[in-house]
Amino acid sequence: MDATPDYIADFSAFLQASPSSYHAAAEVARRLDAVGFTQLSESDNWTDAAESTGFYVLRDGAVIAWSLPADAGPTSAGRTAPFRILGAHTDSPGFKLKPKPTIGSHGWLQAGVELYGGPLQNSWLDRELELAGRLVTRDGTEHLVRTGPFLRIPQLAVHLDREVNNGLTLDRQRHLTPVFGVGDASEADLVAHLAGLVDIAAADVAGYDILTADTNAPAIFGLGNELFAAGRLDNLSSVYAGLRALIATSKQTTGPISVLAAFDHEELGSQSRSGASSPLLDDILTRIGAGLGASVSERLQAYAESWCLSADAGHAVHPNYPERHDPANTPILGGGPLLKINANQRYATDAHGAALWARTCAQANVEYQEFVSNNTVPCGSTIGPLTATRLGIRVVDVGVPLLSMHSARELCHVNDPQALSAAIAAFFVPEM
Repeated sequence: MDATPDYIADFSAFLQASPSSYHAAAEVARRLDAVGFTQLSESDNWTDAAESTGFYVLRDGAVIAWSLPADAGPTSAGRTAPFRILGAHTDSPGFKLKPKPTIGSHGWLQAGVELYGGPLQNSWLDRELELAGRLVTRDGTEHLVRTGPFLRIPQLAVHLDREVNNGLTLDRQRHLTPVFGVGDASEADLVAHLAGLVDIAAADVAGYDILTADTNAPAIFGLGNELFAAGRLDNLSSVYAGLRALIATSKQTTGPISVLAAFDHEELGSQSRSGASSPLLDDILTRIGAGLGASVSERLQAYAESWCLSADAGHAVHPNYPERHDPANTPILGGGPLLKINANQRYATDAHGAALWARTCAQANVEYQEFVSNNTVPCGSTIGPLTATRLGIRVVDVGVPLLSMHSARELCHVNDPQALSAAIAAFFVPEM
């Protein structure tokens, strides 16, 4: 499948609107609002929800959205109505602002930060970064904020470290503190600057979750304009692909209930109220079933017939480090989305999942590739095993192949994100 310019252009706009997980969730919500989805509050009684076939819930940096087919009910076509869930995550590695963040040294103004997740640290050096996230005032009101280009983590000049090209070692406390100006730190106030951007008083700010993001715009480049570079491809490539697929299939009249589950904090292990290990998805699926009149038994029947695609970016073969990859399974950029497999269930794919993915990609006319780690290289994990354990439903792990994963700026092929979205759409509306 060749990508259309519209897909990559709109994906770029989505990335630029989503410098933090909170912005990403809000951008998903904005786009759902634009096509007629109804936002629900977890504290409301959903039996009073407005007439709609599409709904969503925001919780911090997570968003769960679903589309009900026209014949939705506790049973469909003589059997319990199942769910088709696309699981992804909104957060990406980087740096997070500490308490008392305005610091300085030798006439420089600096921001106190700590690592968020596992960023490829050297990739964040000498880039124009922004701060983005949320401020919460004393009354509990949340304000999304972003600075635009504001910070830089300056690297030491080669003249002052002649051995740097023989090996760069970065101290997380001393060497990764960004600068944002010059002057006396006792006379500056970083939180006040953020508050001023959204017209609130600094004294009213009682808490914040503020992270860094690279401000360079996404770019298409290379021979034939086949390559696409941007920040946060892991894992907004999956969030956006799932969103496009959900919207495209939201007018279906029969079949499963389609769900987009975009969680926060996957890069930290998902152990939060908005992460995949929380009861968020299970609670919402339970409430959907209850709203359709399903009994407990019927809801469990639905789970038994349900599937989740855990969509998270994976690794393409790096041409300069081929020895780090499995010699027989060598996915490439432009070869289609990945089917991710691990013998120790770090990915949740099993034989039934592989068969489902083969059927789905055939339906979507999409080529796919298998990914498995080199035996000497530890395998990462995804929300897939967590979802399978939490809900007891079948899960298959997939995703777009990348180079430079966890870099401030990652790399994929222009065709693969749209191919993933097409496969997700087929997954949501399977051929019977």
